[in-house]
Amino acid sequence: MHTGVKITAFAAALAATFGTAYGVGQGIDPVVADREPASHDTHAEPSPEPEGGGGHEEHESAPEGESLPAGGLQISENGYTLDLKTPRIEARQRADLRFTIQDDKGRAVTSYKREHEKELHLIVASRDLVTYRHVHPTRAADGTWSIPVELPRAGDYRVFADFTPAKKGAENLTLGADLAASGPYEPKGLPAASATAKVDGYEVKLAGGLRPGAAGELELNVSRDGKPVTDLQPYLGAYGHLVALRSGDLAYLHVHPNGEPGDGKTKSGPGISFTATAPSPGAYRLFLDFKHQGVVRTAAFTVHAGGTSGGDGGHGEATEGTTEGTSDGHGH
Repeated sequence: MHTGVKITAFAAALAATFGTAYGVGQGIDPVVADREPASHDTHAEPSPEPEGGGGHEEHESAPEGESLPAGGLQISENGYTLDLKTPRIEARQRADLRFTIQDDKGRAVTSYKREHEKELHLIVASRDLVTYRHVHPTRAADGTWSIPVELPRAGDYRVFADFTPAKKGAENLTLGADLAASGPYEPKGLPAASATAKVDGYEVKLAGGLRPGAAGELELNVSRDGKPVTDLQPYLGAYGHLVALRSGDLAYLHVHPNGEPGDGKTKSGPGISFTATAPSPGAYRLFLDFKHQGVVRTAAFTVHAGGTSGGDGGHGEATEGTTEGTSDGHGH
């Protein structure tokens, strides 16, 4: 996808460090229990044929020293608008999140290009970057998207819709809108520094870093019980998905790994490599989704691009994910 960050091929060995400081939450419990159809049919989802193309597209990096535009900061762009029908929900209460994407004539868009097996990727993140969701809603015939969500804490959230209309010549867009969860609010600090995230018995180590205005290489290595995981499973057409959100304004970067399953050269772990460019110096929160033994889990890190301290030097608060395994657009 092309949303505020360009991807280049991972052509060189990863440098040991890029002068970047790291941080981490403890990782997140399983975000999506996306079970394999052979053993858990109730969580299975057929893989529809791509609409209007699909697969992995080629991306370029920004010229050295130039910042890339960040996504998700606008509710409208290129004639398309994110119309969030439920701007307020109750914290700790399950509710349907509903929205449409409207064109320049105010009509709900009903045709999308399928990218990474989905027509639309939806990210929900708290303003303090402690709570994170990556889900896939269901679209009705009239263009209304919906998915049940349950947010663990009250406060301000940002909703990101990452999509490409099927209209000829349309570009990939990430539109953002504010979401409020009512209830007693206790803001948390940005998690503190570490290059290792632990989630559900897995350990993920981060090497490399983000650099403002220049391509930076990242490699994330997954292990379990001290042993490298070498049988990662494809999830949305890749062995890992990485989302980066800039602390402060939640500017959105969505990056994808270098290589893909079945290309004859990309291994199924333990390492997943990415190339990404930060649009500016500052603190970023990285969320890695990876799938193993039929379950998608998320590991979270804080990275400071450009050597900035960022955040408030928090105390390592764990990022809160979801254990609602059927919240990924499976209709349960």
